[in-house]
Amino acid sequence: MAEFDALFAEAVQVVQRPEETRLRLELVFSPDNAARVAELTARENGCCSFFTFTLTIAGGSLALEVAVPAEHVDVLDALQARANTATGTVAAL
Repeated sequence: MAEFDALFAEAVQVVQRPEETRLRLELVFSPDNAARVAELTARENGCCSFFTFTLTIAGGSLALEVAVPAEHVDVLDALQARANTATGTVAAL
């Protein structure tokens, strides 16, 4: 969690919750951030396989979408709360 907290504080610009089971994070665009997110989410998926992570790099933007099955929405809620705290934002459904 400490690595996610650091990522949220250092790279996340926007936190959005387009659906109950999906969280979208817009990050500062850089090759280092893209590599950092890819490595962190690959490790996280190794222990918590219910997560679906989608990293999108397009048109000078970098976004991470995190999706979970409905039975794990509480975990996504907690992840969003950490992102909101780190970035000082509030995202609603």
